[in-house]
Amino acid sequence: MKDKQETGLKQFFSLMLSTNIPKSMLIIGLITSIITTLAGLVVPLLTKNLVDDFSVSTLSTPLLVAIGVAFIFQALISGLSLYLLTAVGQKIVASLREKMWLKLLRLPVPFFDKRASGSVVSRVVNDTNIVKDLISEHFPKFITGIISIIGAVTLLIIMDWKMTLIMLIAVPLTIMIMLPLGRQMAKISRDLQDETAIFSGNVQQTLGDIRLMKASTAEQTEEQKGLSGINNLLFYGLREARIFALIAPTIQFVIMFVIVAIIAYGGMRVASGEMTTGTLVAFLLYLFQIIMPVTTFAMFFTQLQKAKGATERIVSILQEPLEEEQVGIEENIENKPIHVENVSFAYEANEPIINDVSFTANPGEMVAFVGPSGGGKTTMFSLIERFYEPTEGVIRIGDTPVNTLSMKTWRNQIGYVSQESSMMVGTIRENLCYGLEHTESISDERLWEVAKMAYADKFIRTFPEGLDTEVGERGVKLSGGQRQRIAIARAFLRDPKLLMMDEATASLDSQSEIIVQKALGELMKGRTTFVIAHRLSTIVHADNIIFIEGGTITGKGSHEELLGCHPLYRTFANQQLA
Repeated sequence: MKDKQETGLKQFFSLMLSTNIPKSMLIIGLITSIITTLAGLVVPLLTKNLVDDFSVSTLSTPLLVAIGVAFIFQALISGLSLYLLTAVGQKIVASLREKMWLKLLRLPVPFFDKRASGSVVSRVVNDTNIVKDLISEHFPKFITGIISIIGAVTLLIIMDWKMTLIMLIAVPLTIMIMLPLGRQMAKISRDLQDETAIFSGNVQQTLGDIRLMKASTAEQTEEQKGLSGINNLLFYGLREARIFALIAPTIQFVIMFVIVAIIAYGGMRVASGEMTTGTLVAFLLYLFQIIMPVTTFAMFFTQLQKAKGATERIVSILQEPLEEEQVGIEENIENKPIHVENVSFAYEANEPIINDVSFTANPGEMVAFVGPSGGGKTTMFSLIERFYEPTEGVIRIGDTPVNTLSMKTWRNQIGYVSQESSMMVGTIRENLCYGLEHTESISDERLWEVAKMAYADKFIRTFPEGLDTEVGERGVKLSGGQRQRIAIARAFLRDPKLLMMDEATASLDSQSEIIVQKALGELMKGRTTFVIAHRLSTIVHADNIIFIEGGTITGKGSHEELLGCHPLYRTFANQQLA
């Protein structure tokens, strides 16, 4: 357990040191903390002199002014110190979130296949928030508290070492009680963070697919799932509350015991003449300067235990291998054939999805993938786009393996139009320009040009805001056909060398399909095109139709050739084209 705790702390501090710590701000904050403490330590000494020599005649203006100045100076410097140390914490966490965000954007698709998006979001938001609370709120109080305790204890020993020893007896007693409670808190915190991530994922998924939930009348199902998650969070929250319920009264009991013991022992010494009343008052004031920070230490160490658990999860993401897109060949793929040579792929070992697939797409050709659902068509697209790498075989552009090209070079030359026509929250303009560099240099004339090429200009002009119309989350304010045409216009704007269309018209009504097909026909001219289609009517004129079933190519050729030699393709054609 001890080794694990030390590893957790080491991991936490290593993570903090890996961020951009504003050193000058941290140093100034610590210096002002020391000054604040020194100013605060002066007040009990001035109070001691005031009490010991108290009389109306001894209430000198300079002494009262000195006490007032000490209070004001301490308050001002304390505020500055707290701000600087809190700002340091905020900057560290901002740097940490930046590291995580940049990392997540560059992780490969398989990473997200294995994790719920809500769980990943929880790591970026909830776990970093725990670290933020520790650094920006609890850590500054811990630092100033340490300085205050060291100064106060030093002066107390000088003033009266016997009474100081009585006070310090409480320290090992408190530690003996707090350590096992801290270990319990660490375990509960890890479980609570895991449950929070699961709950966040479920909430995000349900609200993200709210239309599916409503259409399926699944309110009761989701209600039960949500209540189950809430009850699990309540369970761990109550366990955490029980630990807090033990910590707070324990500290309060120790503090009250020490105060009563000091007052009793100090009162006897004042009565016997061994100590002045002013010294006792000063001692009590210093005691409170020790007690106040100690009460915050329990919260600091509790938060530290939470932060250790959060750190483990943050580090696990930061240590994930990046998508291999660093250095590669910068090569134009225009007018070059695409060769898929003996490619095999499996998501999991011994569960092949693609088996020994080979074909060639010549420049300007339309290659269509057809076959039963689950046959491997979409996986083949993912391999071409390099979302995954083949477990065997190679994909070449001319004589160049695609995995030797830089990822940016390769994907910048691909235009992708999917069945769902995914859209980002924002305006039509932002969605048209999404992913392009130097968007400020793209003129409205060019945007209207590509919109016209995609048969999208007419409906865009009907909106009062035109290109600046907000599309809503996932483009919900637009119809399916409108979203498709914007996706096609976006592809026109990218001017891709390779076009990939995944069921691009499958979900459209017949009127929208006619318009979208016209736009796609314009987009495909002069470009090598890969198409996934269930509707054979959209690909009967393809240069090459590849029939995939069970991850294997069982036929390829023109529509007429497959009608003559491939029984299952013929069945598909008879069902759809009769």
